[in-house]
Amino acid sequence: MSIKLKLTLFLSLLVAAILMLNLSITYFWSKAGMQNAAIDRMEIISKQIGESIKSYEDELERLEKAQEEKLLAASIAIRSSLDPDIDNVTNEQLVKLTAELQLEGISLWVKTPNDIVVKKSSKPSEINLGSNTMDYWYRAFQQLFDRKPVNVGFGRAMPNFWSGPFNFATSDPDLILKWGDYYDGKTNYMINPFSRGDVLVDFKDSVGTEKLIKQLLNDNSDLVEITGIDPAFFGKAPIIKIKKGKPIYNLDVRDIVFGTYAYKDETDVEHVNTAIKTGTTVTANSNSGGKRLLKSYIPIHGDRDYIVTVSFDRSAISGDLHRQLLLSCVIALALLAATIVTSYWLSGLMIRPVRQILRKVNAVAEGSFDEPLPVASNDELGRLSERVNTMASNLSTYTNRLRDTAAELRSTKQYLESFVHHSSDAIHVADPVGNLMQVNAAFEKMYGWSAAEALGRRLPEVPEELQEDYSRILRKVVKGGSVADCETIRYRKDGSQIDVSITVSPVRDEHGEVVGIASISRNITERKATEEMLRRTEKLSMVGQLAAGVAHEIRNPLTTLRGFVQLQQRSGGITPAHLETMLSELDRINFIVGEFLVLSKPQAIRFQIIDIRSIMKETVALLEAQAIMNNVQFELREADELPPLNGEPNQLKQVFLNVLKNGMEAMPDGGTMRIGIWAEVRGVAGGSGAVGGSDAMGGSDAMGGSDASAEVAAAREPDAAAAARATTRLDPSGDDSILIVIEDEGFGISEEELKHLGEPFYSNKASGHGLGLMVSQQILAGHRGTIRYMSALGQGTRVEIRLPY
Repeated sequence: MSIKLKLTLFLSLLVAAILMLNLSITYFWSKAGMQNAAIDRMEIISKQIGESIKSYEDELERLEKAQEEKLLAASIAIRSSLDPDIDNVTNEQLVKLTAELQLEGISLWVKTPNDIVVKKSSKPSEINLGSNTMDYWYRAFQQLFDRKPVNVGFGRAMPNFWSGPFNFATSDPDLILKWGDYYDGKTNYMINPFSRGDVLVDFKDSVGTEKLIKQLLNDNSDLVEITGIDPAFFGKAPIIKIKKGKPIYNLDVRDIVFGTYAYKDETDVEHVNTAIKTGTTVTANSNSGGKRLLKSYIPIHGDRDYIVTVSFDRSAISGDLHRQLLLSCVIALALLAATIVTSYWLSGLMIRPVRQILRKVNAVAEGSFDEPLPVASNDELGRLSERVNTMASNLSTYTNRLRDTAAELRSTKQYLESFVHHSSDAIHVADPVGNLMQVNAAFEKMYGWSAAEALGRRLPEVPEELQEDYSRILRKVVKGGSVADCETIRYRKDGSQIDVSITVSPVRDEHGEVVGIASISRNITERKATEEMLRRTEKLSMVGQLAAGVAHEIRNPLTTLRGFVQLQQRSGGITPAHLETMLSELDRINFIVGEFLVLSKPQAIRFQIIDIRSIMKETVALLEAQAIMNNVQFELREADELPPLNGEPNQLKQVFLNVLKNGMEAMPDGGTMRIGIWAEVRGVAGGSGAVGGSDAMGGSDAMGGSDASAEVAAAREPDAAAAARATTRLDPSGDDSILIVIEDEGFGISEEELKHLGEPFYSNKASGHGLGLMVSQQILAGHRGTIRYMSALGQGTRVEIRLPY
């Protein structure tokens, strides 16, 4: 709807409201007088009905009392005629007594553990009838059997006797009966005589309130309906009992006790409750049954409270009122038509600038930003036109930028999708628990599972023995870390194994939360085979070097042994000193051969989860006695918490033993060996102490490294306390690892000697053979670890060992 029409409608509605207000005041003023007159008539009618109800109830009470006294007398007569034991009473006796006493029937009730049932009766349909579903009847029966006064709110109670109200029979729903129940404790049954209630129906129709209501409706044509309501049950779901398969609406629980209730209204319940609570008449308008009614809800108090509803036809009091209202409406419509024409013309003048703004906004919506909107005034519409022009200019700029950005994003998306799907590396993305969400073509080719088979499940590609290591990687990535170039073994769909190098990293959402795990796998099976071939070739070359070195090392002690043997051959005897020298040379040969066998034929490695701090403490304990003899003190500092490490404890103990022994030998005059252990996480190490030592201190067994003396001096901690405070260091490997630093106070290693550390048979010790560091390097390589040496003459040596976890 246009603004012009809205303004016209607004002005017209305003005038219409004023006219309606005038009409309403006149209408309701007249209507109130007519309604008051009608209400006065209904109050007179309600008084007549109230008097009738009181007379009806008094007469009904007299009839019921007569019936109850008859039933009580019959009960006493039955009691005297029957045996007190029900087993000695027959149904035929009850039939005979029924005829003699002019009753409808007689039933005898017996109390059972869970019910009170009819055991004998003159009517076969009554036998075995239970009462535990009869509401207050059942409670009355229990009170009679307990010899207590009956108090259930219904019926009439006398000593040893109670009579319920008229109601439909359970055994025959077509009959209305009056029952009496008698029990004096002298029998093992309760006597229940009953008679027909036809007298109640006849009295109600011929003498009672129903007759008065019919007469009032006939005498007053504007009265539509008179209804007697029981507020205890009105507005609630009717209590329907199934008797002999027939639904029965019992007389004692009906909401409409007399009259009719054809004109129902949703507000009747509310008005009935208000009338019964306040005790005053409530009057309200109602539209029901196609008629416009005026209803009065009149409370009647007595033994039972009733609400009498009198419905009056409002059309009888509104004829003249409507004619007067019609004339007023014609005049009002004429005035309203004039208002509409005038307001429509004025609205057209006011909204002309708005139409121009609307045309401009429509052009902007269609993508046309060029033609500016003319500004003809300085009022609110003029300022609005200026802002629309500014908005169009800004939208033009932003639309061009968005178009360029969308094109760039589309190109980037295509590039990334092409990269993922055409990459030779297998790429798959899983949720934090391992269920696959996305795979590329290389993954299907490498592992053998199709995308349909893989998505939404966790594949069994990880060998059982590597599950713990893989779980550790997942925990690390879920916490935000990453793993790069981890070489391991995986299963394909057909069960075959392949060597892969995997890189695992987290996938984050816009809030930085880890929502997935991305893995890139590269098949390195062929590369592994090539590397194994190269290692074998290198081993052959090394064996040659080792053989030459062993031959050289063994030739010297053999020369000594040969000399002593020739001496013995010439002299015919040998001194104990010569024998001791020969045994020493033989031990040296045996040691060299043993170390050679360790290099040439290493034992099988069995990795397990270990605590690196415990291994270091055990190693220090082994050297404690030798350290005391050489005046060497160990200073061990470690982080409070370290992650577990996967490794072989005896081999790592051998590495620490070699490094610590070399450090001790580099300090012949004694000193302090500082040992620090902490964790490095994703390129940054954090720990509680960094204390150091080094292998090959001074002139001891030489250890490798390539750092110059100046670089070593700059990199080393100044002392143990400073090292303990320096809890953050860069990890050049970029992997999470445990860093072990060992520092001594020996005379250091020259730059030239550092170049040869780790070479077989390179040692500047008198009794050294140069195989210790080579064995250590081989052990660390098997653990994917590294060893680094930093030293300078006169400044001690620092050894850094990194073991990934």
